[in-house]
Amino acid sequence: MSGRRAASERTAEVDLVAEVLKQLEAIADPARLAGMARYGISTTNALGVPIPELRRVARRMGNDHDRALALWTTGVHEARILASMTDEVARVTPSQMDAWAREFDSWDLCDLVCGNLFDRTPHAFRKARAWSARGSEFVRRAGFATMACAAVHRKDVGDEPFQAFLPVIVGASTDERNYVKKAVNWALRQIGKRDSALNRRAIATAKEISGLNSGAARWIAADALRELTSPAVQNRLRRK
Repeated sequence: MSGRRAASERTAEVDLVAEVLKQLEAIADPARLAGMARYGISTTNALGVPIPELRRVARRMGNDHDRALALWTTGVHEARILASMTDEVARVTPSQMDAWAREFDSWDLCDLVCGNLFDRTPHAFRKARAWSARGSEFVRRAGFATMACAAVHRKDVGDEPFQAFLPVIVGASTDERNYVKKAVNWALRQIGKRDSALNRRAIATAKEISGLNSGAARWIAADALRELTSPAVQNRLRRK
């Protein structure tokens, strides 16, 4: 009986995912694919569905962990983004995070999964640190994207975890790969905008990075300092 029930549930899940894919295909605009490719987004398995449309679909669907896993397995770009929007944070495991991160093939998929899902999990800070030391460009980017997104979203934690990321940021600031250096810069800026104490530490970190013999490091430092010392950021932090 339990075997028949399990088979029936799997069949229902397959049917549901097929229905979701049909919905995505119906609202897709293949003409968008060329523009996505120009922005460095992988279109190998993409349909051309705008993110606002995906968010509307996600709101209608609600959250379901097993369905999210099945959507990811399709390999369809937008289905994977939708999986990150509709998974259940409490049921996400470290092994799932590692498996998904290894399959990132585009900066937008990496950033959206980290910002929609990974940064909210109990494993976020440990995974961010672990991924930041990996060799794969997109896995390493995922480490810093998770730091950046957590700095914005995780109001439930204090400054200590973010302060601990600053030496990690210094260590990765000489990585010349475009998708890594931009994520390192992003993490530094977002941490430095959380509050005045982290702002001071992030500015000091950027100045330390500026002294490194690396074009990537100099760019990261200059861009971060420009924003973190700007009147707009300083005024906002004083008002907090």
